[in-house]
Amino acid sequence: MARDTKLSEEEEEREEIPLSKAAQYLLEECRMVLPGIQALFGFQLIAVFNAGFREKVGPVGEQLHVVAMALVVIAVALVMTPAAYHRQTRPREVSERFITVSTRLLLFSMLPLALAICLDFYIVGRVLVEGAVIPSLTAVLFGLFVVLWIVLPRSARLKRLIGGRRREVAG
Repeated sequence: MARDTKLSEEEEEREEIPLSKAAQYLLEECRMVLPGIQALFGFQLIAVFNAGFREKVGPVGEQLHVVAMALVVIAVALVMTPAAYHRQTRPREVSERFITVSTRLLLFSMLPLALAICLDFYIVGRVLVEGAVIPSLTAVLFGLFVVLWIVLPRSARLKRLIGGRRREVAG
C-alpha cells in the first residue's frame, strides 16, 4: 500500500522566525494588498466623472458608491497604519506588540475591502444586467471572500491549535 505523500498538519515542516523577519513579511503583505486597494479607489473616483454615471446608477447606486468608496478609504487607512505606527513608535525596533497590532490591522482591512468590492460589483452589475441574478451573485461573491479570507485561515489555525493541545495531553 502506497504511503500518502500529503503531510498532516502535525508533520508539516515549520520554522519559527525572528521578530525582524515577521515584521518584514507583514509589511510586504501590506505592500501586496495596497496597490489593489489603490487601483480600486482610482476606478471608483474616475467612475463618478464619466458621462452618464448618475443616470445609469440612479440615486441608490450613487449612495452605494459613496459607501463603497468610504469602505475602500477605511481599508487603505488600516493597511497603511502599520508603517506609520512603526515609524512613529519604535522605528529601530520590532516588538511582538507591533506584529500583533499590525496583523490585526491588516486582517481588519479585509472586511471593508470585501464589502467595497461587492458593492461596486453590485452597482456595475445592476447597470449591465436586470433581474435578480446580480444581488444573488453579489451575495455569493461576498460569501467567497468570507470563506477564503476568514473561514479558511481560521480553520487551519483551529486545526493547529487542536493538534497542539492533543500533543500536550498525550505528552
